[in-house]
Amino acid sequence: MNSRFPVILVVLIGLQIPLTARSAPPTAAEAPAGFDTPTLVLNPGSKSSSNGLVEPSGDTFVLDQQTYETLHDVNSGLGPVYNGRACAECHQNPVSGGASQFTELRIGHRDGSGTFVSPIVPINDGANQIVGRSIVNDRAVVPQAQEHIPVTEDIRALRAALNTLGDGFVEAIDDSTLLAIAASQPVSTDGRIHGEAIQVPIFESPGQTRIGRFGWKDQHGSLLSFTADAYLNEMGVTNRLRPKDTTSIGKVTADPEDVPDSLGLADIDHFAQFIRGTKVPPRDSALAGTATAVTGARLFERIGCSTCHVSSITTAAPGTVVNGGEFVVPEALGNKIIHPYSDFLLHDIGTGDGIVQTGPQDTANKLRTEPLWGLRMRPRFMHDLRSLTLHNAIERHQGEAEHVIRDFQRLTETEKQELIGFLETL
Repeated sequence: MNSRFPVILVVLIGLQIPLTARSAPPTAAEAPAGFDTPTLVLNPGSKSSSNGLVEPSGDTFVLDQQTYETLHDVNSGLGPVYNGRACAECHQNPVSGGASQFTELRIGHRDGSGTFVSPIVPINDGANQIVGRSIVNDRAVVPQAQEHIPVTEDIRALRAALNTLGDGFVEAIDDSTLLAIAASQPVSTDGRIHGEAIQVPIFESPGQTRIGRFGWKDQHGSLLSFTADAYLNEMGVTNRLRPKDTTSIGKVTADPEDVPDSLGLADIDHFAQFIRGTKVPPRDSALAGTATAVTGARLFERIGCSTCHVSSITTAAPGTVVNGGEFVVPEALGNKIIHPYSDFLLHDIGTGDGIVQTGPQDTANKLRTEPLWGLRMRPRFMHDLRSLTLHNAIERHQGEAEHVIRDFQRLTETEKQELIGFLETL
């Protein structure tokens, strides 16, 4: 033991300074907010700014964004089946990384015991099949690879492409924080609301799991897993974590197609870095200060919307090791207060799509609570984009949220407009 320690201890006791005060965590700071990643054809990324994330050696936020926006063709691994040619094709409103009007198609069926089963999709006039996944791609590089929905697959669902701005902060939320939110919900609602947290595999750390938080089914717990899976399933580009195409029909490149660049970073690394470097979606500060929005925020809390649409979460401390040991929360993302208006848990609110992905069978009709940050930039709402007004989106909530909707319906018309006025600031 250091011989000076007893002296220091005596001094601290004499001054009546608690030992715990020396190790108290610093006060959390608000996460930087802004739509600051404009999509530019010429000199992409030139007007963008990050949240301060330190990049790997030689890398830049601009390069990450350029990679995120790069359009692919068959010579760079596109397809054979795909939905978009670049990440920014589906994540771009109002800037690169934002939400989208695009939806993806998911299908499947239940077997005799009621268990969800992923489809068998015939292609090439029935000579070949695509199996092992619920997604069906809208596009193909050759006619022979085009997918169509078999009549046997009677579970069919559309899902909106999600916002990814600020998801670096979501990745930095400690599992214990999400589990605590899940544990508190049945207590505060007499068991009516009970979000489910599921453990999902971390692709970059085989054998390791984490609480899922990305995707409509919480199917991913890390951004690298999320980007690797999307690169294959949305663009058909194979990579080190998803190294095999769904079909070879029309394929002209060798797997894996995403190879490291001169910095040693593959595209999926740049994608993850770009998302980690984005700021959170900002509120409309002018509207947020109005009497209507302030009253609406109180109503949002009073009738129970905030039980699932959690307004404030603090990320893990810098230095926290996550993703099965593969990522350390950096200063730019750690100990930051975010306002996602989500608990990132799975709930049954009567709008479930019947699809099971990474979670257990009880998640078939559950969906992740949609984060409401950036809501004012969306003209259509809910997971399927079928709600064209916020009023309709609210009233579609049933199941676990049934009592909340009853309270919403009891509001006066003025109060309903105040609550919606608050939502329009997000």
